[in-house]
Amino acid sequence: MTYRVGLPKGTDPAVVLPKLRLLEEEDPQLHLVWEKGQIHVQIMGRVQLEIFRALVAERFSLDITLEDRRIFYKETIENTVEGVGHFEPLRHYAEVHLLLEPLPRGSGLVFDTKCPLDVLDGNYQRLILTHLEEKVHRGVLTGGPITDLKITLLVGKAHLKHTEGGDFRQATYRAVRQGLMQAKSVLLEPWYAFTLLCPTEQIGRAITDIRAMGGELEAPEGTGEMSTLHGLVPAAEVRDYAETLAAYTRGRGQLQLTLHGYAPCHNAQQVVEALGYDPEGDLDNTPDSVFCAHGAGFNVRWNEVKNYMHLESGLTEEKSPQILTRNLRLDDKELEKIMERQFGPQKTTLYRVKAETRPATEEIVIKAPKQKYIIVDGYNVIFAWEHLAAQAKTDLDAARRQLCDALSSFAGYTKCRLVVVFDGYKQKGNPGEKTQNHNIQVVYTREGETADAYIEALADEIGSNYSVRVASSDSLVQLGAFRSGVLRMSARELMQEVSQAKADMRAHFHK
Repeated sequence: MTYRVGLPKGTDPAVVLPKLRLLEEEDPQLHLVWEKGQIHVQIMGRVQLEIFRALVAERFSLDITLEDRRIFYKETIENTVEGVGHFEPLRHYAEVHLLLEPLPRGSGLVFDTKCPLDVLDGNYQRLILTHLEEKVHRGVLTGGPITDLKITLLVGKAHLKHTEGGDFRQATYRAVRQGLMQAKSVLLEPWYAFTLLCPTEQIGRAITDIRAMGGELEAPEGTGEMSTLHGLVPAAEVRDYAETLAAYTRGRGQLQLTLHGYAPCHNAQQVVEALGYDPEGDLDNTPDSVFCAHGAGFNVRWNEVKNYMHLESGLTEEKSPQILTRNLRLDDKELEKIMERQFGPQKTTLYRVKAETRPATEEIVIKAPKQKYIIVDGYNVIFAWEHLAAQAKTDLDAARRQLCDALSSFAGYTKCRLVVVFDGYKQKGNPGEKTQNHNIQVVYTREGETADAYIEALADEIGSNYSVRVASSDSLVQLGAFRSGVLRMSARELMQEVSQAKADMRAHFHK
């Protein structure tokens, strides 16, 4: 049962809550909930209620009351759905797709990811999982916490410049709620496991009462004058039955209750109608998303989000295999004769390939392969290669020269055009510089311009006309390359290609 804690007039609930948390740590069966500026306490029964009030008065000199008694409901779902959350007000961006799957009763919440790292960086994925774990996610029937669910990150998207820390929090929360709005929700209520002891002559009434509560019971066990019942019963129906039992057995009856777990609510429709929870009106747990157009954000309702989302659905629908049957007793000509008898002569030949004719004067044009370009994130490669990183600790300029020399030899051997970009955006008054180092181009970005931005702009500019690869282990640079539609390679892969080219050149020289 959940009770609202009534405090003496003039007492601040935020000040009292840390004190009550001390009692929660001492008693594992006591749970405190902070909701909308009020303290709620979850207590098993009336005896524990009185003990709690006495302890608060003794330890903290507070005369509290426990009001507004209600059942603590939870919620889950029956089917698998994909939830989409998008958060894109001006200069913010994040999109998250989550898979919500039901689990067996008592499983709680399980979080996982199967989003590829080349789609969304691992740091962002861990951030999304953190946001899933940090919040009590509310269901859409009564606003109760959800349970017995597995939530898996399918895909996600960030912006190179505009994604801030809180953007994925908003997108994650909205994706969970949007998925719950689509799913078939199930209301769960707590059930007690009971042991009822009463005189044998009154066991019939006890059985009738338990069945009237919607409970499940085993056959009674008789031990002389007293009989015992075991079974399960909804917590909402028990209420003060222990007092009723004591009254009609004249104090000889006893009722022991322990929390068995959560099961589907026996009167879910009545409970939902009585509570009157509006999931779309709960602004703290909104299922809607925010998109941006013409420089301003606008709200999109949860049932229209999939018409606006930027990523394709992460769900892969399994299609039933198409079985092509063929009558092996008929060849193509026999089948053609049957078709002619049935539908008349065919105007076109169905089973012969039409020969293509080419004018004698027409020339066959063979397109030359595209020129290969490699754009290298200079400082990222230096600190990724161990020998250059060690050199950079004492002499950064020497490390740059060693990198350019190695890349110059590599470019000459592979016949590719190579651009090395170094970051100079923090150098005050730096106008930027482009130089030719033997057969490669070396670029130092100007003040206020990052190497990431320069590489993305260059890839956008030449990506459609050349075969371009971007070499960097920086996730943001790789994301920019992905957005530009060019190939990506890590600093380790570049080092392997340079080493292989050097070995090939040495072998050729010795030969």
